[in-house]
Amino acid sequence: MSLKEQIKSDIKDAMRAKEIVKRDTLRNIQASIKQIEVDERREVSDADVEAILMKYMKQREDAKAQFMDAGRTDLVEKEEAEIAIIKSYLPEPMDDAELESVLKGLIASVGAESMKDMGKVMGAAKSAIGSRADGGRINQAVKKLLS
Repeated sequence: MSLKEQIKSDIKDAMRAKEIVKRDTLRNIQASIKQIEVDERREVSDADVEAILMKYMKQREDAKAQFMDAGRTDLVEKEEAEIAIIKSYLPEPMDDAELESVLKGLIASVGAESMKDMGKVMGAAKSAIGSRADGGRINQAVKKLLS
């Protein structure tokens, strides 16, 4: 079952179980998926859905930080619940050692030697690692390895 079909099925299950937060979160994700399908007139792949999930999770984390600054603990809890739901659909994130070893291999294969080659490494890393690591984490690790 594709990730898109899994989300659609889980929306129905959440409606039956009256899990409002899960239902609403998955509906928002499904709306983002449909938006891309309509705008670009193509069927989304699992990689596209993972990218949508990563983007949505980043938005939730940013909102959570803003609510924490404003002292809105009720909304912080809501964002944390949504983040937990989103994480259940994403692959297991890479730990730092695994990320570093993958990046070392990519740096060697691309032939990168300095910070000037960072763009080449980042492009290769994004396609090789996908949604298993955040772009910011990849960026920091590449900078560390190239400097």
